[in-house]
Amino acid sequence: MSKHSFEFKCSVVAFYAGGDHSYEEVVRRFGVDYATARKWVALHALHGLAGLSRKISHYDAAFKLSVLQHMWKDGLSHRRTAAIFNIRNAGCLAEWERRYAHGGIAALAPRRKGRPRSMPEPPVIATGSDTRPSDEARSREELLAELAYLRMENAYLKKLEALTQARHAPKGRKPSRR
Repeated sequence: MSKHSFEFKCSVVAFYAGGDHSYEEVVRRFGVDYATARKWVALHALHGLAGLSRKISHYDAAFKLSVLQHMWKDGLSHRRTAAIFNIRNAGCLAEWERRYAHGGIAALAPRRKGRPRSMPEPPVIATGSDTRPSDEARSREELLAELAYLRMENAYLKKLEALTQARHAPKGRKPSRR
């Protein structure tokens, strides 16, 4: 959630846009950061009130690359480029630049959030038929993949059983100190 409301941002921009006040006066009066006030004024100048509204967005790799190419071609700063494309966090442009230099356009693709999966997906079985193909009809790689999956599943179940037994095991009495 945004720290400042839409109405508050509008009042800051209106106070500065009156033409009689500097950024220092805006900062003193409203208690916002200097860079934040500049960003809001620039977003309002480029996008109107829509530039101040809350925005949650995810960008695809092609859009990120086009933003970076525009920034490089025109020699723009991260802050100015973010204002032109209505990107709320100018710092992400530096991250996009670093990732593009390291891995190309593939590195700009959106990544999954959260922790990576520790266990692989189970092998996909064709849903068209109820019977599985015979082992002779399957390739060696498919059989080895299924074997590895079943071994992992077996080890997991053994560990689960051991933990369950350890939790429910009777606790021995401590000897008294007489």
